[in-house]
Amino acid sequence: MTPTSSTDTEEDIEHDIDGKGTSHMEPMQSTIEADPSPPVDDLEIHDESPTTEETSEKKSRFSLASIRSKVIGMVPALVGIVVFLLLWAVLAPTVQTSLGELPGPAEVLTAGDQLWDEYQAERAKEAEFFANQDARNAELIAGGQPELVQNFPFTGSPTFPSQIWTSLRTVALGFAIGVAIAIPVGLLSGLSKTFRRSISPLVEIFKPVSPLAWLPIVTLVVSATVSNDPLLPKSFIVSALVVTLNSLWPTLINTSVGASSVDQDLLNVGEVLRLGPMTKLRKIILPSAVPYIFTGMRLSLGVGWMVLIAAEMLAQNPGLGKFVWDEFQNGSSQSLSRIMFAVLVIGVIGFLLDRLMGLAETLVSRNRGM
Repeated sequence: MTPTSSTDTEEDIEHDIDGKGTSHMEPMQSTIEADPSPPVDDLEIHDESPTTEETSEKKSRFSLASIRSKVIGMVPALVGIVVFLLLWAVLAPTVQTSLGELPGPAEVLTAGDQLWDEYQAERAKEAEFFANQDARNAELIAGGQPELVQNFPFTGSPTFPSQIWTSLRTVALGFAIGVAIAIPVGLLSGLSKTFRRSISPLVEIFKPVSPLAWLPIVTLVVSATVSNDPLLPKSFIVSALVVTLNSLWPTLINTSVGASSVDQDLLNVGEVLRLGPMTKLRKIILPSAVPYIFTGMRLSLGVGWMVLIAAEMLAQNPGLGKFVWDEFQNGSSQSLSRIMFAVLVIGVIGFLLDRLMGLAETLVSRNRGM
């Protein structure tokens, strides 16, 4: 076998490339060129996207299914309410009090209608008062005595809706002050073990203190430091501060837990990116702690609403608590029915406030993509 030289090998390779390689490539190229893509007009386009009617039909089916599921889910609650009302109506006449029989649902509903009629009558008195005052001032101006014109506020009796509004304003102020204190302190407690250990004994000591114990202290402090302002009466401030002192603890504790439960990997990423303290707080800590914060706020609002009634009874803030206390002191035949109607209203408002906080939590979590 004769060995081939490198020159022969190179010539063979060049021959293969010039001969065989070209002979293999040309048919492939001719095949590609011989199989052109069919024109677009010859293609059958199948549009499988749903039409507007199909989309609307699916949406209607989905809405009907969701409505049906919600209605089915409400059936046990409705059954429970009906059973409660039936038991109340049957057992109420058997319960005797110092003011007579315990009122049933019908008597309590009648008391609510009477409270609404009293509100309408008071509104009519207020409108008549201001109409007479405007007429008198117009006569003074027409008689050339504008310096005698005076505008007096209407000082009628507080009505049940106005007392509801007073209680809502009071709990809103107390809750807002408590949240403004609890969230920053809770964040700092969750981020610093030293700070958390330093305030933990204080939280455990003051958290179980009754609002009735705080009320005399707050009353003495407010009486000595706050002037009597018609816009913010002392009784209003006292009730709001009592709400603050009793409602801030759930928010503080839950905020601390949320801030201390942030994933360590996220904190490490913040360190790698060299995020500043405020950026780390805004981008990492707060999004992770928001569910805990809102849970604490819902608990705080519920505690504040419960505490408010007792605070208004003793501080004589013209809200629902004072209404209940005045009816108890009145001792008329209708007082018990009116008190029970106020109890139902207090419960319904507390339920609505909790639902409102839940809705706010859902909106905030959705906006943050959580």
